[in-house]
Amino acid sequence: MIEEMFKLPIKPLSLNSAYRGRRFATVELLSYKQAIGLLAPKLPQIQSSTARLEVHYRFGMSSKASDVDNCVKCLQDALADKYGFNDREIYKMVVEKVDCKKGEEFIEFNIKKL
Repeated sequence: MIEEMFKLPIKPLSLNSAYRGRRFATVELLSYKQAIGLLAPKLPQIQSSTARLEVHYRFGMSSKASDVDNCVKCLQDALADKYGFNDREIYKMVVEKVDCKKGEEFIEFNIKKL
């Protein structure tokens, strides 16, 4: 059973839109990370070199052609910045894609220690 998910009314960002070339972040990625930082609820920092985390991500996407795995890295990096953890501490991940209407895209997430 999934615990409470935090819903953000923001369109998921694909890796295809996040980087130009090999390592140059796009304006879209920088804006996305800033928006996630502002929209995500305040939670305790999850900083710990021994933390083992479990994450649940649900992406509401209006395009059936979108690859859900392309959205994971951008969100994960933004949440890691916000909550102070390193994504190498994630040991379990559940990812779900949900169809929705254009303009109603969203992200839901939950992070907990194992």
